[in-house]
Order: sequence, then structure tokens, then C-alpha cells
Amino acid sequence: MARKGDYGIDAPYVVAIFAVGAILGASAFGIGFVLELPWLATIGVWVFAFDVVCGGSYLYTTRRGKHVVWERLIGELGLGGGETIVDVGCGRGAVLLLAAAHVPRGKAIGIDIWSKTDQSGNAESVTRKNAELEGVSDRVELRTADMRELPLADASADVVVSSLAIHNVRRADERAKAIAEIARIVKPGGRVAIADINFTRAYADELAKHGVTATVRGLGPRFWFGGPQVAARLVSGTKR
Repeated sequence: MARKGDYGIDAPYVVAIFAVGAILGASAFGIGFVLELPWLATIGVWVFAFDVVCGGSYLYTTRRGKHVVWERLIGELGLGGGETIVDVGCGRGAVLLLAAAHVPRGKAIGIDIWSKTDQSGNAESVTRKNAELEGVSDRVELRTADMRELPLADASADVVVSSLAIHNVRRADERAKAIAEIARIVKPGGRVAIADINFTRAYADELAKHGVTATVRGLGPRFWFGGPQVAARLVSGTKR
């Protein structure tokens, strides 16, 4: 897989936290060594190692790992090429444009509010540029909208995907609205695939209320944001 676009870093402030932690750990080791305080030096080593390993895992996942996983997940959908795919919280297009490449006779609709806190450099113009670079701009539509009020008709999508977006909605009842909207726009027989780091069981339960029978499974270390303690899981299912 070779991608021509630039898809940024998810929640870039997390990378800064790991970097600060590594610096503090190295500083603690240095101070402990100079002052002959072995306990402090030992703590420093552990803090440094933790932040370097977790930070490396985070950077790998956000820059490479999640793309590999989503390429496989899109392939598993067995798309015919003429479907309408909606990406809820598309960001700079990491998943949206992968999907678009599989529907040369269809369309891929990306919906986002373009938050730069949730993804570095997030902007509609950046996503459009990435679509041009990937050669799929002819079948990509971008819309600025809240996932709790999707600007799409009932049963208008063959597939709805979402990656690391819904957990950013703070309240459980508001996340439930987003899930209800996803279920509303997918056609009977259509599919849903949501990857997220939190609340995935609640997503599956909420989808069931709206006619989508879904399962939850892990996605492996390529989708760990710093380690297994922050592992993404996939909620996938078909609407009855």
C-alpha cells in the first residue's frame, strides 16, 4: 500500500504528552545519577522507557498501522464498485479515500466538523487535496456537519464507516444520537463498520435498537494507540 496523501496525526496533543514524559524521565535519570540517588535514576529509566515505547506505538498506529488495518477492512466488505459509502468523522480522509478507491462507479461521502484538536491540520481543503493526490476526487463529496444530524436521506448509504471519531462526543446520550443517525442512513442489507477506542460495546447495543445486528472484535497491535490499554476495536454489522 502506497498512499500519496498526508493524513496527519490523531490527537496530536497525545504525542506531546509522551514527548514531555520522555524528557522528564531522562531528566530524572540524569539527576539521580549525578546526585547518587539510585531510586530516582531507576524511576527515570522506567518513565523514559514507558513514554518512548508508548509514543512509538502511537505514532506507528496513527501514521501507518491504522491505514494497513483499514485497507484490509475495506477489502473485506467485498464492494462491487458502485456503492455509496459514508465516512462519519472523515478527517483528512484516511478511511474515506481508501473506500473511494474501491467504488470507481459509486461515491464516497465524508462528513466532519474539521476539528484540529482531534486530528492535526484537519481541514476540508486538506481532505480535498488528498483526494486529488489519491486520484479519487471525482467520486468524493465532503460535507461539514455534526454526526448527530447527518445531512443525508434515510437508507441512502450502502456502507457507513467511522474511525476514531464518535468517542469525541462527550455525553453518552449524544453518542447514541450519532449511532442512531448512522443506522438511519444505511440501507436494509447495508453494512456498518466503526473503529474506536472507547464505548464500542455501547455502540453495538445502540445499533441493535435500530435494526443493525453488530459484533465487536479487536483489531490487533497495529491499532494500539500507545499499547493494549488503548486498543481500538471494530463494531461491524448489517442492517436488517
